[in-house]
Amino acid sequence: MRIVTWNINGIRTLKGGIKKALDSLDADIVCVQETKVTRDLLDERTAVVEGYNSYFSFSRGRSGYSGVATYCKDSASPFSAEEGLTGLLNTSHEGTVGSYGNQREFSSEELQLLDNEGRAVITQHKVMFENQPQTLTVVNVYCPRADPEKPERKQFKLQFYKLLQHRAEAILKAGSHVIVLGDVNTAHRPVDHCDPDDINDFEGNPGRKWLNGFLLNDGEEDDVEGDDNSCENKTGKFVDTFRHFHPKRTNAFTCWSTLTGARQTNYGTRIDYIFADSLLVKGQFVAADIMPEMEGSDHCPVWGHLSCSLLPSSKLPPLCTRHLPEFAGKQQKLSRFLVKVEKQAAKETSRDQAPLPSSQEAGETQENLIPQGSGNRCGMKRTPTEESGLSKGKKSKTVKAPLKAPSKPQGSLLAFFKPKSTQVVPPMQASVSQCIKNSEKTEVREGQATGPDGPSVNSMDPEGAQSVCLGKRDPPPFSTPQDTVDRQKQGPDKPLTSASTVEPCVKGAPLGFWKTVLHGPPQPPPCKTHREPCVLRTVKKAGPNMGRQFFVCARPQGHTSNPEARCNFFAWVDKGK
Repeated sequence: MRIVTWNINGIRTLKGGIKKALDSLDADIVCVQETKVTRDLLDERTAVVEGYNSYFSFSRGRSGYSGVATYCKDSASPFSAEEGLTGLLNTSHEGTVGSYGNQREFSSEELQLLDNEGRAVITQHKVMFENQPQTLTVVNVYCPRADPEKPERKQFKLQFYKLLQHRAEAILKAGSHVIVLGDVNTAHRPVDHCDPDDINDFEGNPGRKWLNGFLLNDGEEDDVEGDDNSCENKTGKFVDTFRHFHPKRTNAFTCWSTLTGARQTNYGTRIDYIFADSLLVKGQFVAADIMPEMEGSDHCPVWGHLSCSLLPSSKLPPLCTRHLPEFAGKQQKLSRFLVKVEKQAAKETSRDQAPLPSSQEAGETQENLIPQGSGNRCGMKRTPTEESGLSKGKKSKTVKAPLKAPSKPQGSLLAFFKPKSTQVVPPMQASVSQCIKNSEKTEVREGQATGPDGPSVNSMDPEGAQSVCLGKRDPPPFSTPQDTVDRQKQGPDKPLTSASTVEPCVKGAPLGFWKTVLHGPPQPPPCKTHREPCVLRTVKKAGPNMGRQFFVCARPQGHTSNPEARCNFFAWVDKGK
């Protein structure tokens, strides 16, 4: 049996589709995180894959955010499947896993919020252990990240950890073997981090303290006593399978910052794991490793190989996507599409939405990826539209109401064939692009020509420029009514002396003028170490420097001892340039 976990950072962005990715991983069970799809965005090609059955968990509050999915080969179909850790998302008890443990320390509101972001899918399988059928439960999780600017998210992450441990230990206590796998969003040991020395109080991080209590104590360091965030059971029940087989391997990372190109220098963290109960690891696990060569995301897959064989279920659990009405070929009732939506509820949903984070963004810089602040990767906010409470049938009846008389008289048919009059625009509001367009479409008036057979016009002569670009008898296109009056007083043969004489309209205007109007990007200076042109960056983080531009070394981020990594060159861009 082969099992794989992979944070794919968007299931719709996989090259070749999910089918190609699943086949390349060649696993019986594939657990993916950060699918970034909700049910309304899930298409049939992703939900129903030939040779596999899938189980999804979606974010309830945001679109294109979070989400996990478990794909099982038809030869590894589960007997039970469940969405979430709390049991609150199950509409019925048919086909669920059960064993929820003690949830009394969580309020009902906390439980609802912890399962509201689509972060867990649990599947339960039958396996043959030494010719004896036993139960194996796979818990696929995408743990929250700790945003240093949002203290409530730090607490949310710790609460999720605690709920995950309660559920996993309850399932284990019920007699099933348990595998917990996915993106845990915390690098456990200093060996799992590219530069732990740059992290303040690395060992004192609450997420690492939780891992110390969740995992079987390997004796490398003592647990911290008397900490509210530490677990009651100081000797955990689960084993990090990668470290079980590779206890001393260094530079074994599963996540890198795409913003700084850190994958090129292997400057990353190991935050994707396959945890399993100790008896399962000792009795059935044969090997476990990472796949850094697999691209397509800012994470790489992690795999584990077990000696046991899977017994497929003849009936798929209700959670399977093949049972969803939109993919099962079942006719849906019309009332499903005519549900009334309260405007107040829609407004509250809109207020609750926030910029969508992408995988391992700046909130994890101090924790996992970039020890000393890089820019944020900004997500896009999707604003839900408010639906009207009226059905389409009711809207069609309102058309029968008598039409009001038009406020303006109806024009004749000839009015549609008359050329539209040019809108008068003040000279200060005319854009440079309009001037360029007018200069390229210079109209020759009063028999003059600009070709080789006609008189040439000096582009530096205001009077000559006006006679060709604007014409002597017509007011300039950017003139005001007062300019037209001044022209009439001066006569048709005199040049206009007001500000409406637009020299930029002349094709081939002085180069100095364009340099004062169109500012190109500043020239990048060379970095002091490599003497190579730098790259221009912009501060995205909220604060006094937000929006400011700066130059840094163009090489990928890496350890200071790596000569191929970027140097510490930094320079602000002057506002006047």
